[in-house]
Amino acid sequence: MNSTSRYILIALGVLLTGFLLWYFSNIVIYIVVSAVLSLIGAPIVDLLGKIQYRNFKLPSWLKALMSLALIYTLFIGFFRIFIPIVAQEANELSTIDVNSFVARLEQPISRIEGVYEDFELWGNSQQSFNEYITEKLSKVLNVSIITNLFSSIASTLGDVFIAIFSISFISFFFLKDRGSLVEIVILLAPEKHEKTLRHAMGSIRQLLSRYFIGIALQLSGILILVTLGMTIVGLGFTKSVLIGLTAAILNVVPYLGPLIGSALGIILGIAFNINMEMLDLAELAGYMLIVFLSVQVIDNILFQPVIFSTSVNAHPLEIFLVIMIAGSVGGVTGMIIAIPTYTIIRVLAREFLSKFRLVKKLTEKL
Repeated sequence: MNSTSRYILIALGVLLTGFLLWYFSNIVIYIVVSAVLSLIGAPIVDLLGKIQYRNFKLPSWLKALMSLALIYTLFIGFFRIFIPIVAQEANELSTIDVNSFVARLEQPISRIEGVYEDFELWGNSQQSFNEYITEKLSKVLNVSIITNLFSSIASTLGDVFIAIFSISFISFFFLKDRGSLVEIVILLAPEKHEKTLRHAMGSIRQLLSRYFIGIALQLSGILILVTLGMTIVGLGFTKSVLIGLTAAILNVVPYLGPLIGSALGIILGIAFNINMEMLDLAELAGYMLIVFLSVQVIDNILFQPVIFSTSVNAHPLEIFLVIMIAGSVGGVTGMIIAIPTYTIIRVLAREFLSKFRLVKKLTEKL
């Protein structure tokens, strides 16, 4: 077979693989989610494996079942605690009279509107600044973004029974037979690369396991710190929990997420106390800003170096560039999956392309 025919066959194989992945995208998603759960549960399985009474050890199926049960217990407990809080506070926000709040801002708004008119910043729009502010505040204060986010999560968990069952079933066997995922990948690769690929898969599993556990700890830390800080500044526990939860979830998006979470958290804090005097409201907003800045300093100094640099053994600048490139290509989704994908690529490059100087430099810490 000449080289042209071989390249054509490779191209057809890639196209066929891409088509199958697209056609069976739901199954692919189940496998990916199950793989993530198995990476998170792997340390639990290892810990249970150390339990021994004389000659008795826990069987592999029981360790997998207990690990999966613990993960699901944490998930269910999380939603049972936070969903009622979100519903309660969202209902309270829906009763806010935005028009009355804008009326209190009439004097400063009129001044700002005068500046806009003097410098013709408003363009050809016939909408007044007052109407613009009222419209934007109405969109924010009805917390449609938050309620839609949590309702979609609740709907997914409550309605897609097949997905939950499939993920649970696959995760159980990934945890029970720790090498099953590796064997699936190896079956798709040439036999001559089996040994190298096994070594690469072991490294990938170890790095991604540390990464996902680190992400879970980071989000938990942000939730606790923001909730504690907001409670101290006087927002009340349930309202603080909602703001902390919003900040933690948005923090999943690298770099942009913390900014959006902080801004949205301050807006929510103001909305909860919209009847306060303007001076007191401005003071509260200042305290909330201090809380978010303090949490971000802790996140940048403590959490992120441990997760991004230590867990995947990559330089912070390297991580930043990867996330920016992934964001420009795949948007928010690309930013979220950038680090796990880059980790896999680095490990595979170290094993199969180590003769290149650039690869050696990028993978020297692995």
